Amino acid sequence: MRPRQTGQVLAFFALALPLVLLPVAAYALDSATVSARAAGLQAATAMAAEAASEQLDVATLRSRSELVLDPGSARAAAMQDLDADEPGAILEQVVVSGLTVTVVASEHVSLPLPLLTSTVTLHAHSAAQLVPGYDRPSSRLPLPTSSF
Repeated sequence: MRPRQTGQVLAFFALALPLVLLPVAAYALDSATVSARAAGLQAATAMAAEAASEQLDVATLRSRSELVLDPGSARAAAMQDLDADEPGAILEQVVVSGLTVTVVASEHVSLPLPLLTSTVTLHAHSAAQLVPGYDRPSSRLPLPTSSF
């Protein structure tokens, strides 16, 4: 006759829960936090690049009728826009090349449940280009055919 063994499943879960399941849950929470912050940093960097690409050098435009971006104004606009969208982000670089502006930013993110490290550094870069001219509105816009 075999002796009765009760409580084995309870002992297994008492060991498996802290050793396996909780680290997996912590990793899932940390990775979700990092991916959300990375998406926010990338979106803020793209908006900062767009704002920087709108900064024309007015003196050159008036004197030579030529579109040239002002690097100082572009950096200031990118910094202001990035600070408004992601206050914890650091503007690392703003490069103006012709009518194209490239913005590089980073951000330090603290993890909610640090297992191996407590912070990670995220990097994002984005480019925007000033395109002169305006052709016409799209013919696919739903405009009214008659007015009453």
